[in-house]
Amino acid sequence: MAEIGLFHTLTVIDQLPQGMYLDDLEGGRLLLPKRYVPEGTKPGDDIDVFVYLDSDDRPIATTLKPKVILHQAAKLTVKDVNTTGAFLDWGLPKDLFVPFAEQNQRMEVGNDYVVYVTIDNTGRLMASAKLNRFIKDEARANWPGEPDPFTQGDQVQILIAQRTDLGYKAIIDNLYWGLIHESQIHKAIRVGQKLEGYIRQIREDRRIDLSLEPLGHGRVDPLALRIINKLTDAGGQLGVGDHTPADLIEIQFGASKRAFKMAIGKLYKEKKIVIEDNGIRLATKEDQVHIATKSAKAKHKPSSGHSNNVTSNNVKPTKDSSLSDTSENNQQVNANVWKTAKSSTTQASTEKSSTEKTSSSKTSPRKSGSEKSSSSPGTPTKKKQVYRNPKTKSENTLKLKK
Repeated sequence: MAEIGLFHTLTVIDQLPQGMYLDDLEGGRLLLPKRYVPEGTKPGDDIDVFVYLDSDDRPIATTLKPKVILHQAAKLTVKDVNTTGAFLDWGLPKDLFVPFAEQNQRMEVGNDYVVYVTIDNTGRLMASAKLNRFIKDEARANWPGEPDPFTQGDQVQILIAQRTDLGYKAIIDNLYWGLIHESQIHKAIRVGQKLEGYIRQIREDRRIDLSLEPLGHGRVDPLALRIINKLTDAGGQLGVGDHTPADLIEIQFGASKRAFKMAIGKLYKEKKIVIEDNGIRLATKEDQVHIATKSAKAKHKPSSGHSNNVTSNNVKPTKDSSLSDTSENNQQVNANVWKTAKSSTTQASTEKSSTEKTSSSKTSPRKSGSEKSSSSPGTPTKKKQVYRNPKTKSENTLKLKK
């Protein structure tokens, strides 16, 4: 027997006034009403049909396509409510039943609800709004040794199911829950919307974070194409660029500012656009030549690292200098620096010694005549150079009094 709630490809075995009978895959007969028979169909042909139960709970086939099938979730509208439950419009003559026990709150006519299609204990199709009974929180392998169902970056089909404080909860491939954080939403979305999403992260607890854009550079190509299309429609120029607020970029392109900057950078390298202070525009042939020349100059620009090291030591580099010449110049410079530092140190020590000796002569009770005359007001004091602990004595070495 062909399972109800699913599509099947069945063979036409008989044709009668009320319609055609199909092989139900177990040797039985399944009626396809005449109003659903495609024109030109004859016995022996294969035909794609959806199998469900009619008002008398008999299996029946149809070529109509319902909005949702077995083991799938969708947003459906309530057509009627009675004492047993609600009835949803799912695109077939017989409405989809939702018992009160499968409702989170009493459903009202005209309102939309996200439901999951399953089979009740009597074998009939029904819908349930209690999604947590059918959707898993953790994305784990069913058996040990099997690979995990998803990896980071995978493209998946999602259904926006619920608004939360953190963002939106979405159903992934009708099997798992995922969360789209508020920071990852750059375009308008609504509950019940079906979109393509991407696995942004699988957390340690095996719960899934989603993204509405491809990860890494994969999101740049579609965005770059949208930018080119908008430029073409706007006459070749748009007033958006690096300094445009992120909110305006989200409104115009449905992307983050970071992704937008990556996209226009890619288009500039491809010489398709020109980035100006007041926006971007399509590149002309002259612009393409200018961009190519500018890129070539930047590519062949010599490195300035070695030159900076040489000039910092007050040595001017020459075009034909070899490695050995540079080494000798550096050694000479270092020697000059050492001599200068040594002379400064000696002079500082001399000044300190002279100052100490002058202070000592002022406190001494006995002063010679020369000392008195030299210390008289208005007469400049002559500084004497003192050498401390000379390694080699000469005639200029002063003899210290004992």
